[in-house]
Amino acid sequence: MFSKACEYAIKAAIYIAQQSQQQRTVNVKDVSLSIDAPVAFTAKILQVLCRGGILQSVRGKQGGFFFDTEKQARHRIFDVVRLIDGDGLFTKCGLGLHHCSGENPCPVHDDFKVVREKLFEMTQKHTFKDLAAQTENGLAWLRN
Repeated sequence: MFSKACEYAIKAAIYIAQQSQQQRTVNVKDVSLSIDAPVAFTAKILQVLCRGGILQSVRGKQGGFFFDTEKQARHRIFDVVRLIDGDGLFTKCGLGLHHCSGENPCPVHDDFKVVREKLFEMTQKHTFKDLAAQTENGLAWLRN
């Protein structure tokens, strides 16, 4: 359901949050290897996450990307989805009709409305602090 860029952005944010909890900054290459994404694509995604105020970066030899722990507890998957893909996934018609609504529904309107609501709920539920803790504790992973 998410674009490939959004999938990579979510995984990158989780990985960087996990590393930041260990007081480590990470470079683009480390992130791309950890989430199995191309380096150049990862670099662009990380720039967007920094410009969006989710991640921070430090220049220099000891620099890299980090995710402030207070921001980890505040930011949710929804914030990354909205930044990368926009909020259309939560508002638009499942068939792409421009004027789909409860009064003028498409054939899958009622079913897709439930999917949109569940997806919205899931993306609001998890903070990056929680997701990073799951990966750190071996309860979840970012690569196959």
